[in-house]
Amino acid sequence: MVRVPSSRIEACNDSPVRADGDFVLYWMIAFRRTRWNFSLQRALEWARELRKPLVVMEALRAGYPWASDRPHRFVLDGMADNARRLQRSPILYYSYVEASLGAGRGLLATLAGHACVVITDDYPAFFLPRMIAAAARQLPVRLEKVDSNGLLPLRAPDRAFETAYAFRRYLQKTLPAHLLEGPSPNPTRGARLPRLEALPADVTGRWPDASPALLANELDIAQLPIDHSLAPAETPGGARAAARVLRDFLDERLSSYAEERNHPDLDVSSGLSPYLHFGHISSHQAFTELTAREDWDADRLAPEATGKRSGWWGMSESAEAWLDQLVTWRELGFNMCVRRPDYDQYGSLPEWARTTLAEHANDLRPHIYSLAELEAGRTHDRLWNAAQTQLVREGRLHNYLRMLWGKKILEWSATAEEALASMIELNNKYALDGRDPNSYSGILWCLGRYDRPWGPQRPIFGKIRYMSSQNTARKVRVAEYLEKYAP
Repeated sequence: MVRVPSSRIEACNDSPVRADGDFVLYWMIAFRRTRWNFSLQRALEWARELRKPLVVMEALRAGYPWASDRPHRFVLDGMADNARRLQRSPILYYSYVEASLGAGRGLLATLAGHACVVITDDYPAFFLPRMIAAAARQLPVRLEKVDSNGLLPLRAPDRAFETAYAFRRYLQKTLPAHLLEGPSPNPTRGARLPRLEALPADVTGRWPDASPALLANELDIAQLPIDHSLAPAETPGGARAAARVLRDFLDERLSSYAEERNHPDLDVSSGLSPYLHFGHISSHQAFTELTAREDWDADRLAPEATGKRSGWWGMSESAEAWLDQLVTWRELGFNMCVRRPDYDQYGSLPEWARTTLAEHANDLRPHIYSLAELEAGRTHDRLWNAAQTQLVREGRLHNYLRMLWGKKILEWSATAEEALASMIELNNKYALDGRDPNSYSGILWCLGRYDRPWGPQRPIFGKIRYMSSQNTARKVRVAEYLEKYAP
């Protein structure tokens, strides 16, 4: 097995590796999968080198922002998959679900006290960077974070890119070298490690393993201390569901993606964003399966980096259109989160955007809606209400309508700062793919991120790109969408 590239590994503290520890610990927090996972691969490297058992600990806390039945159930589905996949391996899989607020406090430190080294996932958004930093200060052994986010290592670029064009051009120059450094599709296959039969009693006595019935959705989660007003989405979580969604997309919708992806009635999107967000599938897996369908190899890459959206990969038009979303736009968002700690703040917008919005801050707003009115989809705009209904009902929003959704919130809010706060609240509460670098890219794009000034200037928007429901309904097909979500 090829070793994990050093560009994807970062030591988080100066604590030593303890060869006399009982096991290597993989603290799974973002890449919640057993395949195509550099973090798991790195943990296996340490276990082989030290000749120690490997423990995979996947925990689900209760006190994270926007905790509700919806994301909880999606994560639990994935935990059930991981338990099944590791059951016959020499790896001990330990799942912990926090039953009361703060009950999991001290778990990681206790486990680390028995460990040789701890490996975790390098994810640059939400509360995870703060959690890793806090753990690094407390753990008595070496803590490494490993990047398995995208095709390009997170820290390969030395700056935050301001446009998709600039980032795409950078990708076209640098990505070919990294395409040969993908993770192992199935790193646990044939793993020969000593097996740890049980965790220490000081762990299991205080923090018992999650019930198999809870993971399998046979036990109600109503007793967990989370928001129960938001029901789980119909979309199931987990690596098995993710693989099925990818296969169905490649078989049934990819061929028409380039021409039809903007039409809500046709809904030819991949549907992978929740699975990418929760780490149930890897972009490396999606890329590899796409290239197999395209009968593609790296020799077909264009020799020059032009920054253009199509023509560089040497694939079909639809494949290149999808790769621009999966690779360029997705990893552009990760780039912002790594290089700008304020990635989710109003101050991270381009100066021109903040200037034009300030110049129009006092413009008359014909409609102003409260957060509660927006959340309930009670506006005068039928298409917008339909989009909000889809978000609340299904935990997803059609990609093209997500742009309109955000633009109208800007138009209907007293200030641009209030609009940003409303978009973040609604998206992160309801969307399965909320709280993700890609989500923040989409939200702040509505306010000018990654865009350019547009003319002529308009009230409220100034030079920010404008969108209207009327123009949207003329450009894309929404009749069936409206009938389904706003009858």
